[in-house]
Amino acid sequence: MTGELFFENVLNEFNIKQSDVAQLPPLVLAYIGDTVYEVYIRTMVISEGIAPVHKLHRRSTEFVKAKAQSDIIHGIIGFLSEEEQDIVRRGRNAKSGTIPKNADVTEYKYATGFESLLGYLYLKREFSRLIEVLKMSVSVILSRDKK
Repeated sequence: MTGELFFENVLNEFNIKQSDVAQLPPLVLAYIGDTVYEVYIRTMVISEGIAPVHKLHRRSTEFVKAKAQSDIIHGIIGFLSEEEQDIVRRGRNAKSGTIPKNADVTEYKYATGFESLLGYLYLKREFSRLIEVLKMSVSVILSRDKK
């Protein structure tokens, strides 16, 4: 079973319809998008070589913290369609109940917009575009860290 088929089956199992995705609240999109991104980054990190879990966690954090996700959205916004930019805007403007203590409010809002986009692409079954956005995201962080 391919990865896409696996995720398609998961979405079908729980009766997630593509036509309903645009109606979901942005924080719901961010909720699932956060997990999609986390799985992608953790998979990338373990592909770099097995290490103690605390080192894997530290490496992952470089990509998943709010500042990194804010940097990502600023770095890729020009490559997003109008529809994708609208999803980011909706996520950024959503009223969240809490802000993590280690995150700047503005960065956190942009991070939420980024996660909303990932959740949207996943639930819409736009897997090719999702992978494209994830690869761009990693490139933004890697190029930022080289500076």
